[in-house]
Amino acid sequence: MTQTPQALSQALLDAARKAGADDADVMVVDGRSISIDVREGRLEHAERAEGIDLGLRVLLGKRQAMVSSSDARPETLTTMAERAVAMAREAPEDPHIGLASPEQLAQTWDIAALELSEGGDEPDPAILQRDALEAEAACLAIKGVTQVQSASAGYGAQRVHLAASNGFSGGYARSSHSLYAVAIAGTGSGMEREHDGDSRIFAADMRSAEDIGRTAGERAIAALNARQPRTGAYPVLFDERISSSLIGHLLGAANGASVARGQSFLRDKLGEQVLPRGLSLIEDPLRPRIGSSRPFDAEGLPTARRAIVEDGVLMGWTLDLATARKLEMKSTASASRSPGGAPSPSTSNVALTQGEQSRDDLLAQMGTGLLVTSLIGSTVNPNTGDYSRGASGFWVENGEIKWPVNECTIAGNLHDMLRGLIPANDARPWLSRVVPSLLVEGLTLAGA
Repeated sequence: MTQTPQALSQALLDAARKAGADDADVMVVDGRSISIDVREGRLEHAERAEGIDLGLRVLLGKRQAMVSSSDARPETLTTMAERAVAMAREAPEDPHIGLASPEQLAQTWDIAALELSEGGDEPDPAILQRDALEAEAACLAIKGVTQVQSASAGYGAQRVHLAASNGFSGGYARSSHSLYAVAIAGTGSGMEREHDGDSRIFAADMRSAEDIGRTAGERAIAALNARQPRTGAYPVLFDERISSSLIGHLLGAANGASVARGQSFLRDKLGEQVLPRGLSLIEDPLRPRIGSSRPFDAEGLPTARRAIVEDGVLMGWTLDLATARKLEMKSTASASRSPGGAPSPSTSNVALTQGEQSRDDLLAQMGTGLLVTSLIGSTVNPNTGDYSRGASGFWVENGEIKWPVNECTIAGNLHDMLRGLIPANDARPWLSRVVPSLLVEGLTLAGA
């Protein structure tokens, strides 16, 4: 009989103790997935996969080592533990590593309230194929779309279990449904490619296949005959599709690992204003029906809602146990890990305060400038916040979209960009990063 993730976690812990580990923790993830791709009205690819990943971290004093495997046989668990202990003996000491103390651990949680898994049987592949075909047909129905590069539907389900020698043991299940379409418009060197898609825990929450296909096609048509903008300083409106990347830079700079290394442009800004007053950035790992929600972190600590930025002021770093010890602070229960890696700090669900104006209102406010819908590449200095990225989107004059733009670069400094953000009110509430369109004044555009 196949063992459960919980049983495998305990068996691997027992093997680690027997091999001589002082402490250990284990992550086990098993899952299954279905992927369906269609092209030109026919099934192009169908795949179903099942697998399991086991990760073991052992500690010998202040030395640690990690091993992982996709083989759950008892003899493999023994070998994993012996190799991990042997590796730990040769590892350098790290004074900050260590498991949570028992009083820090999550004691109770309500998995059902988070609604992380739809449960029940996996969907019939014929239904996924039907959705992909509908998305492709809707895309091709848009005049000017020359082909659909791909239309794909998928389903995934996972069980995650974490256990440690400090007594923690907990797990949960996740599920996801997805549908994507990629459209190509134009011919030859004038071709443009655009996409749209959706991913949710519950199939009933998904946008329709027709809407996804149509939107992908309309976006591709709108991008045809793009030009370079004039070089100069202009306001830039980051469309809601990509605006979360700006907040991602803030989150990266507020990550305890970056701060501990001294590689953060926010390293001296704790307690200072980093966003406009009135704007807050809230992390809430307990939002229901959101794929990255979790009742406890990867070290077994209970997660909770917290303000990363409140009323524009940076309130704290994102910390796991090791970085918290290094910075002489308390963990924010932000540890994440894969089965093959050690814990590291990371946020789950974040939301930026939305504004009162629509995206169209901000377009009117900006007058002449650039609406960015896609970002390409990245040159961001983590120490200074200097920012430069390739971009495409639409040129705006007198508050109205005039023509598509490509092959340009936008540049500025994240200190100034973040402190001058003006948010719209168009964020999608079902995403793990709820960030509206963001207007930034006075960026440098390099174009024609």
